[in-house]
Amino acid sequence: MNVYIDDKELERLYTTGRSKKLKLPDHVVDKFFATVQKIDAAITIHDFWHDKGLKFEKLKGKHKNKYSMRLSGKYRLEMNVTWKNEEKTIGVFSLITISNHYED
Repeated sequence: MNVYIDDKELERLYTTGRSKKLKLPDHVVDKFFATVQKIDAAITIHDFWHDKGLKFEKLKGKHKNKYSMRLSGKYRLEMNVTWKNEEKTIGVFSLITISNHYED
């Protein structure tokens, strides 16, 4: 799969390991790096479904191609996915934010 980072702070976090605006625990930053590598290494969407810990899911509501993956119980990596085939098994992933899933 192709993966791109569409947010300056996420890009900074990925390239330097730090971000002034994203105050995240170390274990979440480590999981972010690992998740980006998993997306990059994946052949099809089925690779994400086999890794139950990622909890890859489409976001509900008016978000047409927006998905998320679990980084921890509290944090999610959100992305837009542009599908390359009709089966929606191969896509281009544009990472947009790390969200506080439960806002607590």
